[in-house]
Amino acid sequence: MRDLFRFLFKIRNTLLFLVLMALSYAWTIAGNEHHRAHAVGTANTAVGRVYAWRTDITEFTSLRDVNLRLANENADLRRRDRTSYAPVYSRFIAFQDTIHEVRYDMLAARVVNSTTHRQRNTLTLDKGTQAGVGPDMGVIGTDGIVGVVSAAGPRFSVVVSVLDPELNTSVVLPRSGHFGLLSWDTGDPRTASVVDIGKHAPVKHGDTLVTRGGDGIFPPGIPVGWSRNCATTRAAISTLSPCASPRTSHAADRSMW
Repeated sequence: MRDLFRFLFKIRNTLLFLVLMALSYAWTIAGNEHHRAHAVGTANTAVGRVYAWRTDITEFTSLRDVNLRLANENADLRRRDRTSYAPVYSRFIAFQDTIHEVRYDMLAARVVNSTTHRQRNTLTLDKGTQAGVGPDMGVIGTDGIVGVVSAAGPRFSVVVSVLDPELNTSVVLPRSGHFGLLSWDTGDPRTASVVDIGKHAPVKHGDTLVTRGGDGIFPPGIPVGWSRNCATTRAAISTLSPCASPRTSHAADRSMW
């Protein structure tokens, strides 16, 4: 032990230099968007693998809830299938419409790390450019919108969560057709605000909010949350758990558009 202390004391200047270098590098990344994006692109592969290993271990405890969610989603998809509907008249003929072009394609991914209580929250997904993931792709979960891809490496990607004050998403009230911008300015991961709503918009407690679409990121009709209370130009809403911990079952799968 004495020899160890003697050795550490001998290289104390080198250790101090390394600590200061690490701190300066961290501050540089935190304060500059360009450097942060570069660091994500060079480091997220190694860090993403660590997150993925940790998630593989912890997800075994939530397999029952995950399977239940998958069963519910499969049931909903079966309900939407045309075979679940009886024909009204025998003279009607069903045909496959090939005129419309597919605008949104879906890719399944897994959350390997996420934050919810920081000033600007992010997620790490186990899919990157090799799987077709790129910046500005929308990310949704089983409960609704999650965020937008900000940077992607070969095998992992980083998502700016809706729990980020700088990410604003256009949302609409299906009941009335009034729309506004979703903004996370509450500091609470369970709630957010919708701003710029018309003064005469009939917002009521419990009204559902969905994505408006038209921005090329999210399709219209994706769930966002429901209203809790409203003011003149602002409505407080409860979000649909958009960015949960990777240890919880409902964050085990995300879909990218």
